Amino acid sequence: MTDTKFCGLKTGSDVAAARQAGARWTGYVVFPPSPRHVSPALAGELAHLAEGTETVAVTVNANDDLLAQIRDAMRPDWIQLHGSEDPQRVIAARGYAKRGIIKALPVAEEADLAAATPFDGVADWLLFDAKPPKGADRPGGWGHGYDYTILKKLRLSSPWLLSGGLSPTNVLAAVNAAGAQAVDISSGIETAPGIKSAKLMNEFAGALAPQTP
Repeated sequence: MTDTKFCGLKTGSDVAAARQAGARWTGYVVFPPSPRHVSPALAGELAHLAEGTETVAVTVNANDDLLAQIRDAMRPDWIQLHGSEDPQRVIAARGYAKRGIIKALPVAEEADLAAATPFDGVADWLLFDAKPPKGADRPGGWGHGYDYTILKKLRLSSPWLLSGGLSPTNVLAAVNAAGAQAVDISSGIETAPGIKSAKLMNEFAGALAPQTP
């Protein structure tokens, strides 16, 4: 069974749907430019409802003050660093999360995978997301994909998640193409930016469920 992270949750019903769909991780974006942004306080309220999942605070180049707010309000299992953070920042941020750090890296072509090497064994998880469009105001959540087969070339000690352009209709093929054991989805389970769909969450989970003969 492929582990799933449902990200960008904003309401209690989002959290309930993610839990029902079998999410391993539930993600809460604390980054105002995103249509999925929630305050640290709301992230904490939602995380409290997410029993049975591992909670993830998604941040972009967050300073220590913001990480402390997130820690105090949410007590996240994981903090996802989705900006231009370097390995030293990964190490420094680990103290704000109960379990560790997920470091997101942008991918468009095979050459981009080299950026993972300095983080291998430093971040607890890596996440490969599609590079954002030129001039974008946020690094993820655009619904864009890439050639997932390039990820099959990865030889890493840190486990990793596949992200970027996934949907209920393509996730199984993407997982097989990439050799992924975990996936992250946000825009592909929405009816509009920031508006999650329980139906699409269930369809996404169903697409990954083991098929009985």
